[in-house]
Amino acid sequence: MSASAVSPLPHPFPAQTLAPWRRAVIKVGSSLLTDGRGALSTHNAAALAALIARFRAQGREVLLVSSGAVAAGRGLVARRRGSLVQRQALASLGQTPMLALWQGLVDQPVAQVLLSHDDLRNRRRYLNAQATLQELLRSGALPIVNENDTVAVDELKLGDNDNLAAAVATLVDADVLFIATDTQGLYTGHPTRDPNARPLTRVEAITPEIMRMTAGGAGALGTGGMATKLEAASKAAAAGIDTALFCGRDAGALDALGQDVLHGTLIPAHGPRLLARKLWLHHQPACRGRLQIDAGACRALAERGASLLPGGVVNVQGDFSSRAVVDLIDLDNRRIGRGLVQYHASDLQRIAGRHSQEIEDVLGFHNGRAVVRRDDLVLMDRMH
Repeated sequence: MSASAVSPLPHPFPAQTLAPWRRAVIKVGSSLLTDGRGALSTHNAAALAALIARFRAQGREVLLVSSGAVAAGRGLVARRRGSLVQRQALASLGQTPMLALWQGLVDQPVAQVLLSHDDLRNRRRYLNAQATLQELLRSGALPIVNENDTVAVDELKLGDNDNLAAAVATLVDADVLFIATDTQGLYTGHPTRDPNARPLTRVEAITPEIMRMTAGGAGALGTGGMATKLEAASKAAAAGIDTALFCGRDAGALDALGQDVLHGTLIPAHGPRLLARKLWLHHQPACRGRLQIDAGACRALAERGASLLPGGVVNVQGDFSSRAVVDLIDLDNRRIGRGLVQYHASDLQRIAGRHSQEIEDVLGFHNGRAVVRRDDLVLMDRMH
């Protein structure tokens, strides 16, 4: 038999059919958009752009979370990534060439959308961002989303683009999150170092054991790795959104994906979608304030779906205003929930541990008998 007649090796990740979807977020990392030296390259981007065009021709909506700005900026000024300020400057330099790369590869207009920690933490700004993205989709544009690195600071950064993509998928109520990687999917070990590593085509839950399989870095040009992709998938799954990991370098996998067939790893949604406000609360970045509550209050929240009353609060941590998002922690400092608080931190310190009927006597006013109302509260252990 001639070499040309040899059948190709089967794909290590067998084909699996995806559920029908209407709106998707696609995340593309730096390693797929650069030439290995930091300069932007169209080699993989062109194939991904063709996939986006194919989805659009099928009447579907796509949002893109694209890395590459910092790498492109570094290529322009030949400077390594250093301090936060240097990274912010590189991101500013690289945004224009990164957007130009995509605009040169797609027929539809591209729209830059920069989100910050505060855009997702502030309810009004969250809704404004949501409305803008939905209007861009209605107008036929391709929204390209990034974190606003120019104004971000370390303690208020969303972090990596994998988790940003999960936040965007939640923000726009996407049906599926596609994460393009430089590997074919998730393995039980490092596929090039562990001869016994086997592919995982479907992961029902992101357990500590699964996370241990992702040990290793993201490479010279990335800020995340497989661990951050699984963190993002876990957040999306909690919001009722499927996540598909696939290789952005694999032409066959891209062609199959255009036919709703995945050669990669699927992390399915864990359950039904949450109410919009609870979804927003669950995916808020780290909070500045915390309320420590006693065991009785923990049981009332978990077992009876009750509101949090001032009598259950034993400690107020941080400085925050009324209607701010705060974390709820138990007596062992474990986070059990998150909610919109009805009182300023200084007022809460005065009424903590008291009966609801005493609020007006102590403060001279009241914003309601609850510190956090049940409709403004989400429990973390109920997300999974």
